[in-house]
Amino acid sequence: MAESAFLQVRVTPRAARDAVAGWQDGVLRVRLRAPALEGRANEALRRFLGAHLGIAPGRIEIVSGAGGRQKRLRIDGLGEAALRRRLGAADEADEDRPH
Repeated sequence: MAESAFLQVRVTPRAARDAVAGWQDGVLRVRLRAPALEGRANEALRRFLGAHLGIAPGRIEIVSGAGGRQKRLRIDGLGEAALRRRLGAADEADEDRPH
């Protein structure tokens, strides 16, 4: 059976460019040029994350939050550790540490 991982994402549509904006409280922040109209931002999110993760966009499903900025995604074919490694989640722990 293939692995799946879940990911919480907060999307900012109509940004100047598509980019991962980092992690905040365990949520990946993503900026997208696409507008939040007629599912365009959702499709752009799937394509952007697919390219960023090196997987097909069809392996990314929005399981909740399709109509809002806060979304929960299921990524098929990647485990939690591989997903976080590819997204640089290890950096999140460094940001939370006092300096």
